[in-house]
Amino acid sequence: MSRKYTPSDIEAKWQKRWDDSKLFNAERGEKGEKFYILEMFPYPSGAIHMGHVRNYAIGDVIARFKMMNGFNVLHPMGWDAFGMPAENAAIERGVHPADWTYKNIDNMRAQFKRLGYAYDWTREFATCDPEYFKWEQLVFTKLVEKGLAYRKTSYVNWCPVDQTVLANEQVEDGKCWRCDTEVTQKEMTQWFLRNTEYAEELLSGIEEHMQQWPEEVKIQQRNWIGKSYGTEIEFEVPKLGENLTVFTTRPDTLFGVTFMSIAPEHPAVPKLCAGTEQEEDVLAFVEKIKKEDKFKRTADDYKKEGVFTGAYAINPATGDKVPVFAANFVLYEYGTGAVMAVPGHDQRDFEFARTYNLPIKIVIQPEGETLDPDTMEAAWTENGLMVNSAPFDGTPNRKGIDEVSAWLEERKQGKKTVQFRLRDWCVSRQRYWGTPIPIIYCDKCGIVPVPEDQLPVTLPENVEFTSQGGSPLAKCDDFVNTTCPTCGAAAKRETDTFDTFMESSWYHLRYTSRNCDSGMADPEDAKYWLPVNFYIGGIEHAVGHLMYVRFYHKVLRDLGIVFSDEPATRLLTQGMVCMETYRHAEKGWLFPSEVERKADGSHVIKGTDEPVTVGRVEKMSKSKRNTVDPNKLIDRFGADTVRLFSLFAAPPEKSLEWNVAGVEGAHRFLNRVWKTIADHLDMWQQDDAGYDFDALDKNAKALARKTHATIKKATDDINRVQLNTAIAANMELINDISRFKPAGEADNAVLRESLESIVAMLSPFAPHITDELNELMGRSGYTVVSGWPTYDEAKLVTDTITMPVQINGKVRENLEIAPDMQPDAIIALAMESPKVQKWIEGKEIKFSKVIPGKMVTLAVK
Repeated sequence: MSRKYTPSDIEAKWQKRWDDSKLFNAERGEKGEKFYILEMFPYPSGAIHMGHVRNYAIGDVIARFKMMNGFNVLHPMGWDAFGMPAENAAIERGVHPADWTYKNIDNMRAQFKRLGYAYDWTREFATCDPEYFKWEQLVFTKLVEKGLAYRKTSYVNWCPVDQTVLANEQVEDGKCWRCDTEVTQKEMTQWFLRNTEYAEELLSGIEEHMQQWPEEVKIQQRNWIGKSYGTEIEFEVPKLGENLTVFTTRPDTLFGVTFMSIAPEHPAVPKLCAGTEQEEDVLAFVEKIKKEDKFKRTADDYKKEGVFTGAYAINPATGDKVPVFAANFVLYEYGTGAVMAVPGHDQRDFEFARTYNLPIKIVIQPEGETLDPDTMEAAWTENGLMVNSAPFDGTPNRKGIDEVSAWLEERKQGKKTVQFRLRDWCVSRQRYWGTPIPIIYCDKCGIVPVPEDQLPVTLPENVEFTSQGGSPLAKCDDFVNTTCPTCGAAAKRETDTFDTFMESSWYHLRYTSRNCDSGMADPEDAKYWLPVNFYIGGIEHAVGHLMYVRFYHKVLRDLGIVFSDEPATRLLTQGMVCMETYRHAEKGWLFPSEVERKADGSHVIKGTDEPVTVGRVEKMSKSKRNTVDPNKLIDRFGADTVRLFSLFAAPPEKSLEWNVAGVEGAHRFLNRVWKTIADHLDMWQQDDAGYDFDALDKNAKALARKTHATIKKATDDINRVQLNTAIAANMELINDISRFKPAGEADNAVLRESLESIVAMLSPFAPHITDELNELMGRSGYTVVSGWPTYDEAKLVTDTITMPVQINGKVRENLEIAPDMQPDAIIALAMESPKVQKWIEGKEIKFSKVIPGKMVTLAVK
């Protein structure tokens, strides 16, 4: 055995052996309790970065650890392959999206294999495979039949660069999540799924089934679902000839309504202003607001703007005519799209009323005070007694909420209700590279779902990709023109494709039954493997993918396709890998490899004096080029080092700041493990006689105890997914091993146990080196098959305790004493210590005391 650790000599060897032996292929019903671990599958962008390495290394450690503990582990990998980047590549590079996608998949698969991840590659698929999305299309046709999928015209988020609709969750700070372009509002006819039908169950499921999900994700989901208890109130609007309904959680303030606010997008707005002096201004205002970010419009610090529509509503409590304003802070898709305005008791309404010189009426007075609307500087939003609200004057306002609601119900002017912030999911996208929506439009038959025997509807290849925007499908006559499956007449196909969140909402199911040709999955496979036991992905998906996958899973359950209420039992949201950015005034963003640091601390383009601006540390991204190529790191240090660094540098749920010194440190540690075993390899040529723990000397007993304590800690830490501390415990153990000098068979047995244990415990983190060492030690099989080491509780009990000795308030010594040692004996032992002698010599001892189990304290003068 070479004393030098050379990863390039061993890693490819073990990867081939694992692959050839089908070591990680899972089968339903094999021995052991099932354990399904899944990381969010990647988009095939062409190359993985350190963020990928860390995410998938976390899952790989858990998968290998569970295998070593006897579980039947399913750990699959596939590709979230549809989306705009492939279509953009087709435009920019003149290649077909499919060619670009599959080439990237081949490259990334090779990178994943080079990292030694324990995947069952027999279950691999790409979501752009027709044999995958066929079943998604079939489910959609069933949802159309059930009324859970429907088509409507509404205002949607529109990216003018990508020329497609975006879901609310895909708009970040008013910009497209992909290209960072300002999003606008556009009225379009789109397909929607009624996830609002599952709002109550999605909310209750957070408490009932998601105990092992991060609290931050649960909070975001609760807020996104947004359940509110309130009252719907009918306001008569004579100009409309019909009522406008508002939803409010504060019916106790109804008597204080002095105007109404309506969303500019509301279809009633053109009718309200028609023929009035305000019509031109109102319509201009509507067009202006359509271009504004609707999320910013509702922010507290956003400027509140509005315009009088020229129409009035009747306050049902007072009979007063109140003006109706189109206001930028009201969104049509939230609530009813109209709100009653009570400026005396709502700060937003107060500011609006002051801006537009609208009346303010007080209907809740704080006890012992009298509010004056003319001198108020802010709305009164606390509790008090109702006033100017006959017949409720004098009623505590919290009690008045129920009483006013009941009063309105009696008068048939309102009713108690529950409202959700959640909105139906718009699944239409105006692009080519996506799953075709399986719908045909017939002049005679209307909307016709494509029959099952005509699925899948596949993408045509004879399309032209241009930068003009819009979907190429709409320009492909061969695809658009078809016949109605019901009547046979000429018809048109739907040219929108599905939001890619559709594909990622059920991929966890397909992994359980990759080759099933009769449906999404074989029912027995679905029953056996689901739900996912451990799911890993980013917190950024909290109200996007993680909400959609929960909804879609419930839909599949109700269709009899899956048999659990939730897709995943436990969720880990891993932190990001971050690095500082580099930018040149003319060349823009630079890769770290293009930059060098000068002696004075400044940065320049490598080989030049051209200055480079160093930006803040932020998430690695290809757009800002602050990425590190894992291949180069593997070439230099090996895959095990790269894996180990990504797991040791920070707890899994925290962000990791890139540091090449940390990589070098991980490499030194693995070298040390290799060298330590190389130095003692001859002991595996001898029989292991074992050892009698009680008969060991002090040093051997300490190492045995440390080994078993490390096994316990590593076991507990991995179960808690504190992977960095599990690694740290092994680093401490190798330090103790290195200091140990065996002097006999029993000592050799202790050392052998320690080395075998550390190889096993490092196996999930650094599987190549550990399988190589396992073989060199003469142990047959793979470390994941050999099993996880067990600890002996009896060997964790220490013979001594550490007792600090404090002199004049400062610790000067740490004594190792027997747990039952008496105070006088402890004082005597302390006085004999050379370290203590140094501080008390020639001085008078004024005070000495033993605090049992804690410390010895001495005072000298």
